[in-house]
Amino acid sequence: MARIYGASLALARLNTRARSAAVRLTAGLAITAVSACTTGDVFSLQPAVDVGSQTAAVPEAAQYSGMQRLVPSDPYLTQAAYPRMDEPMSSPEQMPASEIDCRNELKRMGVVYQDVQPIHEGQCGIDFPVKVSAIGSVEMKPAATLTCNMAATFAAWTRNELVPAARWRYFSGVKAIHQGSSYSCRNIAGEGVLSEHGKGNALDVMSIELNNGDDIDVRKPGLFAFRTRGFLNNVRVDGCQYFNTVLGPGYNYDHRNHFHFDVKNRRNGYRACR
Repeated sequence: MARIYGASLALARLNTRARSAAVRLTAGLAITAVSACTTGDVFSLQPAVDVGSQTAAVPEAAQYSGMQRLVPSDPYLTQAAYPRMDEPMSSPEQMPASEIDCRNELKRMGVVYQDVQPIHEGQCGIDFPVKVSAIGSVEMKPAATLTCNMAATFAAWTRNELVPAARWRYFSGVKAIHQGSSYSCRNIAGEGVLSEHGKGNALDVMSIELNNGDDIDVRKPGLFAFRTRGFLNNVRVDGCQYFNTVLGPGYNYDHRNHFHFDVKNRRNGYRACR
């Protein structure tokens, strides 16, 4: 009988130790499971995600599993801390209020233009370019790609100064302005400084065609071309009231055959008119 009682007592002690081990094992598994929620499960390729206000709003549908639970099919609905397979397309650039106001001014002056895609070429470019084909009834040949600010400045000068000067000197309206360069990615000749053409802030005028058939070349007129000389002097002097730079024949060899107009900002509002 004593032997039977001793065997029963030993069996009871063994069961107690087994139950204690089972409890410890269960607790260990629970801790591991909680830890997996923050460190990620490398076997199922699920990264650790700090669920924020956006991801928390995404319902975890029963049919989703693995990566699909973390990165829903709509990429805008989550900020999961894991690389997306497909990046969303960039949203279109919104035009600032100043650009919208400028375009309204172009329309008020009767400028015929179209908006073109942003231009970015290294250090050159225009964020919101316009392509001007006419200023009222005055054609731009070829169409000029400029910033809206430069286009508006040139249009104001054309309407307020150039056209009246042509009517006074030649008794004729202006049919077309022939330009040699608008936007162009280049440096100033002989210098390592970006030209205002590379910013869309400059325009070179080669000749001015009148309705009466005259085509006034900007190149320095002959000794006895009094009317042409007077007209070109008006172009230069009146331009200095609108543009920050006016360079033409007589300034240097590079400007022997055109007027260069630009709206470059300088310290203290300095203007270069030569």
